[in-house]
Amino acid sequence: MGQHLVFEEAEHVINNLTGAGFNAKQIERVCHDYGGRIETRDLGEIEVNGYEEVSPAERDKLHYVSVDGSMYLTREGGWKEIKLGRIYKDGDLVTVSKDRGSLAGSQYVAHLGGIGGFLPKMEYHIENLANKVFLADGAVWIWNWVEDTYPDSVQIVDFYHAKEHLCGFARERFKDPGQRRKWAEEQGGTMLEKGIGPVIEALEGLPGDEGTDGKRSQLIAYYEKHRHRMQYHDFLEDGLQIGSGAMESAHKDVLQARLKLSGQRWTMAGLQQMAQLRVVYKSGKWDRITEMCKKAA
Repeated sequence: MGQHLVFEEAEHVINNLTGAGFNAKQIERVCHDYGGRIETRDLGEIEVNGYEEVSPAERDKLHYVSVDGSMYLTREGGWKEIKLGRIYKDGDLVTVSKDRGSLAGSQYVAHLGGIGGFLPKMEYHIENLANKVFLADGAVWIWNWVEDTYPDSVQIVDFYHAKEHLCGFARERFKDPGQRRKWAEEQGGTMLEKGIGPVIEALEGLPGDEGTDGKRSQLIAYYEKHRHRMQYHDFLEDGLQIGSGAMESAHKDVLQARLKLSGQRWTMAGLQQMAQLRVVYKSGKWDRITEMCKKAA
């Protein structure tokens, strides 16, 4: 209950249902204790075994890998970033309706701090997966890691992120709203149908404009850097996902739904511990906590 609700509310719910007489401080101590144990065990597993073992059948399945960060308020250091990773199989994607999908399961990884602590946790779960698709926004640290560690993987910059940059430029380049909208939609459609090359050509072909030429050059350079990650027509033809909506929803569902409840202000250690509990629960591995409780008893 403590990883679902603020501790005071968890106290009321448990006691109303069971009459057990728990108090919020007890729930808090238990949550932080088991969250800390999970963190210690995970780090020990990485140190001893290096990478997670997977079956041959699991290894060859197509897996998507997405990572991103979001900010949380701490007592000691103000706002700090938790990096979150999501790993899921192509077969876990379920169509709910024409414009809506759902994921049947995911493995999550969370770390409060820099990439030095986060990336080994990610690599533990994905190193032995042979068929990986990295799908993320344009953050430099993400693609540096992927290029250095998994250069032969499929790499996709989130389409909506790429189009957002295009729309941001259009807002400044075209003063007429109708012209702006028409141009941005045309170029977005070109991205999907032909990839980023023709969009770069269209940007280069615009008449000179002193106020926006600098930003146009920056956008072209950004697209050139990620050209091979923005061949959306090819990705779609191969049946691959091109949007990172699953990662955006993961932030809200896995971490923010608990860690950003009203009045929450965490210690650094407590934030990581609760993030671990959320990751275990949302990854469908709560049996790890159950087994630890049994051994404690």
